[in-house]
Amino acid sequence: MSAVIRSRLPWALLAVLVLAQICYPLTGGATRAGLTVATVVLGWLLSVGHALLTRGVRTAVALIAVVTGGGFAVEAVGVATGFPFGSYDYSGELGPKLAGVPLIIPLAWTWMAWPAWLTAVRLVRSRLARIALSAVGLAAWDLFLDPQMVAEGYWTWLDATPALPGLPGIPVSNYLGWLGFAVLLAVALRPLAGPSVDRVDGRDAPMFALYLWTYASSVLAHAVFLRLPASALWGAAGMAVAAVPLAVTLWRARRRDRTGTPEPAPRVDAPA
Repeated sequence: MSAVIRSRLPWALLAVLVLAQICYPLTGGATRAGLTVATVVLGWLLSVGHALLTRGVRTAVALIAVVTGGGFAVEAVGVATGFPFGSYDYSGELGPKLAGVPLIIPLAWTWMAWPAWLTAVRLVRSRLARIALSAVGLAAWDLFLDPQMVAEGYWTWLDATPALPGLPGIPVSNYLGWLGFAVLLAVALRPLAGPSVDRVDGRDAPMFALYLWTYASSVLAHAVFLRLPASALWGAAGMAVAAVPLAVTLWRARRRDRTGTPEPAPRVDAPA
């Protein structure tokens, strides 16, 4: 595959993904459910494809094994036992299920785990800080995702107390479970994926764009189109921990490039 195709393919997939997400609030019923499935598959292909094209087979396989495989395992345990998220059931609207889990659900974990990790690598240098920030960056996405999917009837919580203010129907244990498992994913990904995931460069621009697009579009969609103002506020606050510093950092880097100001000398990574 030529270098030009390798650089443009992630951008092309991102463009298709953005188009699908723009269409989401304009649809309903079975069409919306089908579009949800298609969007998740596109997101998975985008993240795994980017990992493969920029870091190689080892990183892509590690991402699939750790996040897709791990995501399925924890969801299957969650459906069967109620741990670590709480007691919930999936409807049949998200496609085929295995062990009670729609097959697209672990794909969604993978879709956002990769840009969340790269965002953390871009922003912080110590291993522990990267694990913490990538976990928060992934788990905070669920402040948008769960209220939206519950409102659509794609899954139902059997015991939704206690809940966050303004977000009834979803227990706090769900968000804590997401955060705890996201930490485990970040801990496992680095040793399996290899040292290439500890560096970012210009090839990672599509993933940064994906993360910022997800943040901004989710705030807009929940506040305006989906009429979920509380999740718009919670999600805006949660994902801002990673999204706002990322936007500022990228803007400053772009400004330096335009003015020709040298980039500060890199610091030595702090020990984990």
